Formats: sequence, structure tokens, C-alpha cells
Amino acid sequence: MKTYIKIFSILILLFTLASCSEDLVEQSQKGVLKGKVVKKGTNVAIANAKIFTTPSTQTVFSDKDGMFEIKDIPKGNYSIKAELTGYVTNFQAVNIQSENQIVTVVFEMDDDESLNSPPTAPVLLSPIDNAENQPLTVQLSWNATDPDKTDSLTYKLTVKNNINTNVIEVNDLKVKTYTLSNLQFGVSYFWQVSVSDDIHPDVLSPVFKFTTNTTPANRYHYVRKQNGNFVILSSDSQGNNFQLTNSASNSWRPRKNNNAGLVAFLRNDAGGSHIFTVNPDGSNLFKVTQIPVVGFNQDELDFSWNTSGSAFIYSNFDKLYRINKDGTGQQLIYTTPDGSLISEVDWSYDNSKIAIKTNNFSGYNTKIFIIDMLGNVLQNVFSAPTGATGGLNFSVDGQKLLYTHDVSGYQDANYRQLDSHVFIYNLANSSVVDVTVESDRPLGTNDLDPRFSPNNSQIILMNTSNDNISQKNIVVIDLNNLMIDFTRAILFTNGEMPDYE
Repeated sequence: MKTYIKIFSILILLFTLASCSEDLVEQSQKGVLKGKVVKKGTNVAIANAKIFTTPSTQTVFSDKDGMFEIKDIPKGNYSIKAELTGYVTNFQAVNIQSENQIVTVVFEMDDDESLNSPPTAPVLLSPIDNAENQPLTVQLSWNATDPDKTDSLTYKLTVKNNINTNVIEVNDLKVKTYTLSNLQFGVSYFWQVSVSDDIHPDVLSPVFKFTTNTTPANRYHYVRKQNGNFVILSSDSQGNNFQLTNSASNSWRPRKNNNAGLVAFLRNDAGGSHIFTVNPDGSNLFKVTQIPVVGFNQDELDFSWNTSGSAFIYSNFDKLYRINKDGTGQQLIYTTPDGSLISEVDWSYDNSKIAIKTNNFSGYNTKIFIIDMLGNVLQNVFSAPTGATGGLNFSVDGQKLLYTHDVSGYQDANYRQLDSHVFIYNLANSSVVDVTVESDRPLGTNDLDPRFSPNNSQIILMNTSNDNISQKNIVVIDLNNLMIDFTRAILFTNGEMPDYE
């Protein structure tokens, strides 16, 4: 019996030893994990990605070619993790089954922007779609949001119109508003906004449309200095104005003709001063003259329409020319007999006579006289050896003529005036009325560039200090029936060379 027990015990011990031996063999089985880390969709290697296992074995990093290797991984199931700042963490499941087994994996890592959401399409707020009667300066506004609150949004504005192929593009806007200025009257504008978070493709808004006001029948025009050049402003009596010309060119002395439906003015071009015309909204610029308008001082030059708006008269040194508004029919009308310069002219409403102001090369020794269309002198109005003179304008009936004269008689190289008055000359009886009432005019100022109102009840002029540097204002003077008392009021500030049609 004891013998059987011993034999049984020996068998159990042998079986136990055999089992233990098998477990030890299995635990000693190890494999190798090899792999590569690339960017998803491109197969571009990613270096320095951190690779580690769960359960934990080793931690390694991908090399410059994206390759990595983990040796001596015991048999078993593992989760392999690849992570790198800027990329979405990636996992792979791996099973090591036998000794020296080599398992190969590829991690395709997506950058973490793939988790980012695009911004919403911009919502256009103002002006509303199909808005009409908009001003020439319009503030556009819109809104857009982004689910990722930390994203910085950038906007692009695109504006087109229905009259030409010009496109306005404004890039890299960080705000949700933009002011469009210098628009044209009666034009439809189409605008669209795109938004970018610098991650996704731009997201576009719908296209909205708005239309500007039609051209107002403004009766006042004047000039203002801007960036060193004169620009022309068009205005109504309430001071609502728009800029007719831009500051890239020097444009001055506006003269509107309602029959022609055009505004004419002087502009520097090709080294000289020339007559140009535009529509009342500033469109359709046209150069009329080829022989320039020339005198002693370009700012003192003036020209005149005929009543029908078909032609101009203007001066070139000692000569007076007539020219059609389309630039044809150049004709010499008059030449000064003494070689004096013609600086200013005005054509009577009935087109029968022309007022002329002449002066020497310094602007002095002035004369004002009236000729007929054949060049015959009809009447001498004024002459003065000293002091500046100017501002010619006929009344509607052609019986009165406005002009200015510096009654101080002062003269210098800068053509400075100290006490310029406005006078009305009556052609019927040669009488003269001084419109400048000292008690009503600021002391130390000049009245210049006068024009009759269309019904002769007012005079519009420019008043400014005689220091030659102070602000210039457009002033209107009401004339009563007795012509003995006049009242004045400022119509526009910071303006000169007025026109009232």
C-alpha cells in the first residue's frame, strides 16, 4: 500500500513540475512591434511622435522618417498609442502570440484641426436686401459665429455694381462693419461677405443688393481744399452735399448749366488748365479744350457757358476763344490791343455781350469792359491802376454786372487783398452800388467771387480774412428793393469759388 502511495505522489509531483515548466515558457515568449507614423491622407512621415503601450512596456519616439520599434514585448494583447501635439491621438490594437513575432503597424495621424468646426455663413444685416434710396456713403454690417470660441475670424468683402465691371475687394477685415463711400447716384450695388477661421475653406454669405439715390438737383457748387488739391462739392440749401471730383486731380471754378445738364470746371491736365465737364453725379468726365485756359494766376481764371449750354468762352493770355461743349468749333473772338491778359469773362443771358476783365502779368492795372460777339467794345465799366479786381457776373436781364475790387489799393507779389468789396454796376445809367456793408461784414475780411442768384434777389460770394490763411466761407446776401440795406448769412463753411444755378 505504501508503495502505491509513493508512486502516486511521484506522479503528482511530476505533473506539477511539468505544468510549472509550461507556464514559465509562455511568459518568456516576447515579440517585436515595428511601425511608422504618417500624416493622414498624405503619407508624409511624422517625427517625434510618442509611442507607448497599455499595459505598459516601453515608450519610444518616431524618428525623422516616422519609424519606431519596441522590442521584447511579452506575449499578450496591447493597445498601442501614438500622440503628438497638434495631432489627434491615435490607437492601434496589437496581439503578440509567439516568440520573436514581429508585428507591424502604421499610424495615420490627423491634425487636431480636423476636430475644428467651420464658422457659420455670414448673415448680412444692413442695408437689407433690395434696399433703395441709399446715400452715397453706406455702412455695411453683418454677423457670423464660430462653434470653436477660440478661433479668430477674418472677413472679406466683395462689392460689384450694375454699370461697369469694377469690383471693390476689402480683405482681412477683423470687424463686422465697413463703410463704403464715394458711391454713384442711381447705381445698384451687390455685396457679399466671406468668413475664414484660417482652418476651413471660406464660408460665403448670400449676395445682397442696394440702390443709391437718384442724382439730386443741387443748385450750389463750390470747392474745398483736400490733400493739397481743390475738390468740387455739390450741395443743396440744407447743406446736404456730395463730392463731385476726387482729390487725385486739382479741380476748381465749377459752373453748372441746367440746359446742358452738365457741370463744367477747370482742371490741371497735360501741364495746363483746361475746361472739363461731368454729369451732375460726377460721371462721364470729358475734356473740352485743347488750347489751355491761361492767365496770370490759375486760381483767378474764369470761363463762361452760353445760356443754351452748347458752348464756352475762355481766355488764353491776351486772346478770347469760343468753343463748343464737345470740343469742336474753336474760334478766336477777341484779342486785347495792348497785350494785357484776359483773366475773367462772363457771357450775358441773351448771348449778345461779354464782360471781360484784363490785367497785367502781376494781376493789377485792371480794366473791366463789355464787348459784342464781333469783338467791338460796347462799354467801359471800371479801371484801376492799383488793387485787385475780379468776380464778373451778369444779372439775368443783362442790365447789371457784379465785380469786386480791393478798395485799399494794396499790391504785392502774392496777390494779397486787404479790403475787397462787391459792387453792382448798372449798365443802363453807369451807377455803382457797393454791396459790402462794413457794419455787417466781419472786420479785416474780403468779399470775393460773387454770383447773382438765378432770380437776382441774392448774391452768393466767398468771405475770408485778409490774412490769406484763415478759413473761407460761402456767404449769401439778400438784396432788398431799395438797394440800400443788405443782410448776409453763412451758407457753407470751408468753401470757396461758389456757383448758384
